[in-house]
Amino acid sequence: MKIITNKSRELFSMLFCLLFLPLMAQTRHIATKPLFRDPVYDGAADPTIIWNSKENKWFMFYTNRRANDVNSQGVSWVHGTPIGIAVSKDGSHWDYKQTCNINYSFENCTYWAPDVIEHNGIFHMYLTIVPGVFEDWNHPRYIVHLTSQNLVDWDFQSELKLASDRCIDASVFQLPDSTWRMYYNNERDKKSIYYADSPDLYHWIDSNQKVVNDRGEGPKVFHWKGKNWMICDTWNGLSVYESVDFINWNKQKNNILQVPGTGEDDRVIGGHPDVIVNGNKAYIFYFTHPGRIPENKGKDNYDTRRSSIQLAELQYENEEIVCHRNQLVKINLKHKK
Repeated sequence: MKIITNKSRELFSMLFCLLFLPLMAQTRHIATKPLFRDPVYDGAADPTIIWNSKENKWFMFYTNRRANDVNSQGVSWVHGTPIGIAVSKDGSHWDYKQTCNINYSFENCTYWAPDVIEHNGIFHMYLTIVPGVFEDWNHPRYIVHLTSQNLVDWDFQSELKLASDRCIDASVFQLPDSTWRMYYNNERDKKSIYYADSPDLYHWIDSNQKVVNDRGEGPKVFHWKGKNWMICDTWNGLSVYESVDFINWNKQKNNILQVPGTGEDDRVIGGHPDVIVNGNKAYIFYFTHPGRIPENKGKDNYDTRRSSIQLAELQYENEEIVCHRNQLVKINLKHKK
């Protein structure tokens, strides 16, 4: 019988540290692919990310489409959707938490595409509402304003009066003069991007003006590399625009996330994103329909309905934003104190 001496234990510990700790350090903060799948309906889409200082975690909000509802007809599975919450310490690994408690509800209420920001200690959500569960797309939808102290329980503030009765996908951005601008999709005008302005996040004046003529939805505006950017889901990957004045937006030549990737659940185009600028890096959170590959064209089943959240890092090359989606993403999001 061999006796393990203290010296042997010390030698073993030293070898472990030398061999395995560097490997563990290299793999730490490497994002999973897919980044997240909802365990309830398996239909996570339209992500938006924000820091929760009370829980010391990043919160991801998402539309939770009912992909596994085998009894749904038409597009009713995209309706009656709750807003899911996932949490992460660093942005690389996410765990399901729960759904939002939204104090604006009625029978068969549908929630889509949340945008969440924080200002002066209050969280604000701008949420698309569809008044029912429908088998087609031909119904009104509008945007409401909600507030919260904890990112879980949300109180209704107002219904926004925007350009039409078919407005979706709010994206709120603070302008250099400290006022606020909301970009959104006006479906009545060929799904163009419009905007509204507010001095305080509560009172909004609509411009009744389109700023992007292209058809698209899910606009996301952010400042990075000394420039103002907008990324929109144009159903052929994501279109990228640049602006000096936040009104006139110039489209760059190439879309991103247009060419399918090679990773798990990432072999299709990317859709409706959020962008987090953290330090000098920019990360894009987007969703995919993994089953919507060419051989499944025209099919409507669980495989073509389910969706996954993915993550990639944006790069700035030759005056354009590019996205090398197949590269491993090392991410360790830091919050502003």
